[in-house]
Amino acid sequence: MGEITLRVNGTPRSLNVDSRTSLLDLLREHLGLTGSKNGCDHGQCGACTVLIDGRRANSCLALAVAQDGCDVTTVEGLAGEETLHPLQAAFIERDAFQCGYCTPGQLCSAAGMLDEAGPSAVTEDLASDPALTAEEIRERMSGNLCRCGAYVNIVAAVSEVAAAGGRAASDTAAAGASR
Repeated sequence: MGEITLRVNGTPRSLNVDSRTSLLDLLREHLGLTGSKNGCDHGQCGACTVLIDGRRANSCLALAVAQDGCDVTTVEGLAGEETLHPLQAAFIERDAFQCGYCTPGQLCSAAGMLDEAGPSAVTEDLASDPALTAEEIRERMSGNLCRCGAYVNIVAAVSEVAAAGGRAASDTAAAGASR
């Protein structure tokens, strides 16, 4: 057992955890934040995606003790108290979910992706910061699987937010986390 301190959705938390505890288990079982889902427990599906210090991570693969001192944002921390995060609103408007199991991970991944810069595997000009086209979004979100096949609507929702200044729109997550 070891004591760790981290900020979860803007709230400092000190916990005593077993060194084998994953961040996903810490969030779900110790803190009651059940938005992040355990889809595969192997880092292959993305249902457990959270933001660690603003970067996307599969929480099922991240040991909780390794996150000591980090800021963790889950789907519960994306929105403000009174308003939805622009991605959440776009997912609802674009019907970008069916069963909803993958949606928390999709939302966290999209929020992190909107802040990422630089080329991806499909970028033609590697010296540029490419526009977030549908092809770029599909590539950058490829680590998040949807068993229902809502990909077309997920890409449309993320495209909508990106077109509305999406990289800046994801700052809402950071603002929500600093509450």
